[in-house]
Amino acid sequence: MSKRTEGNLYTVLFSIGMVIVVGFLLAFLASFLKPTITENKRLEKQQNILYAMGVNNNEGNSANFVSTDEAPGLFKDYIKRQLIIQDGEVVEDTTAYLIDIKKEKSLAKDDGYKRRLPLFVGEKDGKTYYIAPVRGKGLWDAVWAYVAMDENMVIQGAYFDHQAETAGLGANIKERFFMDDFIGEHLKDDSGNFVGVDISKSNADPLNNDKTDNEVDAIAGATITGDGVAAMLRSDLRLYVPYFDNLKNN
Repeated sequence: MSKRTEGNLYTVLFSIGMVIVVGFLLAFLASFLKPTITENKRLEKQQNILYAMGVNNNEGNSANFVSTDEAPGLFKDYIKRQLIIQDGEVVEDTTAYLIDIKKEKSLAKDDGYKRRLPLFVGEKDGKTYYIAPVRGKGLWDAVWAYVAMDENMVIQGAYFDHQAETAGLGANIKERFFMDDFIGEHLKDDSGNFVGVDISKSNADPLNNDKTDNEVDAIAGATITGDGVAAMLRSDLRLYVPYFDNLKNN
């Protein structure tokens, strides 16, 4: 009986010891790698923003970012202003691209919190681009995008990504054939009202020649993901309408 008790005690103590050691190692690794992870996220955001405004290494049908080595310099060259819009106020802030959109959306569930909206003003070939980050829900998990617009809220470029959409179906939102369809699409209707862009299975314009119909062709087999992307664009970009209205009035 005592031997069995001693054996059980040894097992429990050994298990506790292993948990402590593994926990310590994981905490150490997390702390050690944190600067690298933070830097990688910073570079990824810069690449996403640049991609949306057409600063990329696209070839043929492939969607390719500028390299991580190039991104900081190009970001500085092309992004002229970083803005934070909050409760109608607009301020310049060179760290606006570090704002956590997921966290901001969560905090905004509290009616007392005024969500911070980052907006990046870029210039390329004499043209001004306004790039907004947006986030929503696809079929399985989060979807997000960076959308470049002109002063009339006409889309000039976009980069979409996802957390866990189905390969070959919903995951195709990050393929160039889908993202390029948004270029030239109007976010407002003919009367100037914001309506967003639907992703429609019944779209009568599969070649996407009509840029004022407020819709693009859906991805086959990815209806829920498409609906999530459309809802994301509609809900998040609507928040920027007062800024663009003010642009036109000044």
